[in-house]
Amino acid sequence: MSTKLICTVVLTSTLAFAIERGEEVKLWPQGAPGSEGETAAEVSKPSTAYPKLAASFTVTHYPSLYVFLPPKENANGMAMVVAPGGGHAQLVMEKEGYEIAEWLNKRGIAAFVLKYRLAKGAGVTRYTITGHELADAARAVRLVRSRSKEWGVNPARIGVMGFSAGGEVAALIETRFDKGNDSSPDPIERVSSRPDFAVLIYPGASSGAFTVPKDAPPTFIVCTFEDRSHVVTALNLYRDLEKQEVPSEMHIYSSGKHGYAMRETKLPVKAWPELMTQWLVDQKLMNER
Repeated sequence: MSTKLICTVVLTSTLAFAIERGEEVKLWPQGAPGSEGETAAEVSKPSTAYPKLAASFTVTHYPSLYVFLPPKENANGMAMVVAPGGGHAQLVMEKEGYEIAEWLNKRGIAAFVLKYRLAKGAGVTRYTITGHELADAARAVRLVRSRSKEWGVNPARIGVMGFSAGGEVAALIETRFDKGNDSSPDPIERVSSRPDFAVLIYPGASSGAFTVPKDAPPTFIVCTFEDRSHVVTALNLYRDLEKQEVPSEMHIYSSGKHGYAMRETKLPVKAWPELMTQWLVDQKLMNER
């Protein structure tokens, strides 16, 4: 191999990991289906912890992923699409997105924070949870899988993680995925939208929102008894997963109000991230640290 060719290979390999931390990648560069012709600006609040990013959104029209890749030498090939919550009226990007991505990166896991369209966004009535939000989650999984080699990800170890309303979005894609459309002119749409695993943290949804198929991915669920409406959702989903014999693990803590995410607390619920890590090891998705 010539010196010139070696340099080209090395440069190409380096560029694959040269994406800027937190860089935004649109799910549909030409515009998302259902948002055709939209030119309105999105509404957000700036983040002080992440100066180039938004702390939250209350109106979204252009779904995207914010890419957080771990250092190449620490990457283990796993990836998570992270869906922040906010009651479908906002996206809590900082607490339930970027902070989660940082934690995952420290453990070698690539993170892709999902900015999805909001069914209850301020002054917006055109979007729905099971239509547009689900479509955004499906496209996110397809996009990561389609670019897995570029981003140093194993296409068979791509999961979804959701918090609150984002937990509903994650649960929807883990129960309503498809294998992709082989005849689509869009190569991303030919890729499967099935997550390889799901992590649902205090997920919310109305009764009967999910129909669990037998090939749903393994699932890890966390909630608290104190978070009454969300513990009911979590319990019902766990029962449905168990009926279909889908390998699942659930932790119900007695105390902890809604929205703790990974923020510091003296309550026992703070242990859930490490329990999730052990579950990922048990599922053979990652090695023991």
